[in-house]
Amino acid sequence: MSYLIPQEMGPLLRWIVVFGLLTARYLLFAGGFFLVFYVIKRKDWFYMKIQQKFPDKKRILHEVKYSFLTFAVFGLMVVLINYLRTHGWVQKYGDWSSRPLWYYIFTSVFIIFFHDTYFYWVHRLMHHPKIYKYVHRVHHMSTDPTPWAAFSFHPIEAVLEIGFVPILLLTIPVHFSSFLILSIWMIFFNVIGHLGYEIMPSWFVRNNFFKWSNTPTNHNMHHRYVNCNYGLYFNIWDRLMGTNHPKYEELFEEVTGRREKVHQQQEAAHQQERLLEDGAHSSLN
Repeated sequence: MSYLIPQEMGPLLRWIVVFGLLTARYLLFAGGFFLVFYVIKRKDWFYMKIQQKFPDKKRILHEVKYSFLTFAVFGLMVVLINYLRTHGWVQKYGDWSSRPLWYYIFTSVFIIFFHDTYFYWVHRLMHHPKIYKYVHRVHHMSTDPTPWAAFSFHPIEAVLEIGFVPILLLTIPVHFSSFLILSIWMIFFNVIGHLGYEIMPSWFVRNNFFKWSNTPTNHNMHHRYVNCNYGLYFNIWDRLMGTNHPKYEELFEEVTGRREKVHQQQEAAHQQERLLEDGAHSSLN
């Protein structure tokens, strides 16, 4: 994001611009999904709700408040990164011709997997009893999270969450557009993970390829049961380390089973309506 802002911009103005961009991204993605699932389709899609209830407004305001605080911290990190950049610490990579295409593709994919790995282990660290109650508990106050909880962090957690960015920038050359891709990927999957509704197909966790990806049910269970399901984008580390909740796949099947049942009932009702319409036409003829 630092590459998109004019170099001559001062630290305070840079912070304000970054805070505004992060807030706009948050309102677009978290607000958009919340509008559809919690307002427009609140009743129609309730059968897809993982926990069959809705959080109160006080909890939602808590999520929004701490998310804005997180963006303030993220903005300070961008100011710091720009300082390091101007003093030659950041690996510069803005010229397309300076690296082959395979390197761009590799690093774009690598930083996604690096972030997922970083998140898993930092996340487990924050669940240490001596750290959890002071730092990570803020995020877990949302036991049934909404999309607004995607960035609801204590300021110290916000620093830890964004810490992977300077690690990457100080170690390997990554094109700025790769970070833009990661930024969109991050907000999308983060919001989906906190959606509170299961939208993945019923076969998802049984498929040998897709079972290594995360689902809204997986992260919702983390908020509900706390000491399990630590992954972000993927279910790789949870499966390797045995930290998935033992009933994760069972609950996923239950939630998607409700959806399949409703869809079958709706299809049967539509068929019945078509039969009645055909019968009415036949009697008229």
